[in-house]
Amino acid sequence: MTTTALHDKPGSTHADFGDVGAEFRALVADCGVYDLGGRAKIALTGGDRVRWLNGMITNNVRDLATGHGVYAFLLNPQGHILGDLYAYNRGDSFLVDTDQSQLEKLLQVFDHYIIMDDVEVANVSDKLIALGVAGPRAREVLKSAGLEVPDLNPLQSADLTWQGLGLTVVRGDNPAVESYELWLSPANVTSLRQALVNAGARPGGTAALDLLRVASGVPRYSQDIRERDLPQETEQQRALHFTKGCYIGQEIVERIRSRGNVHRKFTGFEVQGALPAVGAKIQASGKDVGEITSAVSLPLARGEQAVALGYIRREFAEPGKELEAPGARLKPTDLPFAEVFKP
Repeated sequence: MTTTALHDKPGSTHADFGDVGAEFRALVADCGVYDLGGRAKIALTGGDRVRWLNGMITNNVRDLATGHGVYAFLLNPQGHILGDLYAYNRGDSFLVDTDQSQLEKLLQVFDHYIIMDDVEVANVSDKLIALGVAGPRAREVLKSAGLEVPDLNPLQSADLTWQGLGLTVVRGDNPAVESYELWLSPANVTSLRQALVNAGARPGGTAALDLLRVASGVPRYSQDIRERDLPQETEQQRALHFTKGCYIGQEIVERIRSRGNVHRKFTGFEVQGALPAVGAKIQASGKDVGEITSAVSLPLARGEQAVALGYIRREFAEPGKELEAPGARLKPTDLPFAEVFKP
């Protein structure tokens, strides 16, 4: 394992630290630490911020308690997904967390819809950066590094002090593995990262983190969630709130809900044979019934396990049903891939 990247500039990310398999297994079965420099932070302030943001996104922030967050979509008026994000109530502001690749689009949409509203939008990504810690030993490692993390619900945060420095810890919402984010000033990232490594966390890169994402069944916007997909097709019910009132695209979401299920759904697949390419068609009896959006070979301790994510027509999504992709046989399965996370 190389450790030179531990001294890189804050916010830098790396594909791996020399052993992707070991990095992934640490995230699943022990403890891993990773940079979240690929995430962007947007601060929303002003007297109308609650009402305005509640009318922009698919989840309810009007009733969100201070120190808590939600996952949500940003839609266009036709109900198509422009992006996904987390929104956290920080008391005197809201903090929006999204992927850096979505930052400019979200800022443009936000700016377009602020008319006479008392809302100010600021990109604070250069002032607030994050480290991630995941694995069954995550909280133990945090404590060993000097961080006494209280009991938190998913997407709940707490402000802490570490070696005289202020930071915020946020409990992750991945149902498959315990995880935390640490938000702090870029100037303090290197020292905290090193302290976590010294306490027993293994450094992990973006390659291992993506393996964890797929194993957990978490879709990525622009890859597994596209603008052409409808919110209910993504199976991300955690992003939707049906009684909060009006927001952009709400009419389409409500129409789908009232008329019943959509025709296709996002799901997981166990793969036998060649790993299918992203975009590969899924077939049943020679007919196209779905498509692959992510596919990886998971380096488990007991051997490689090929899995994929994608969309399929609902009538073919029963667990155990035999399907095909070029060079491979597929079986739909519930998410996350539970066998991956068994001790």
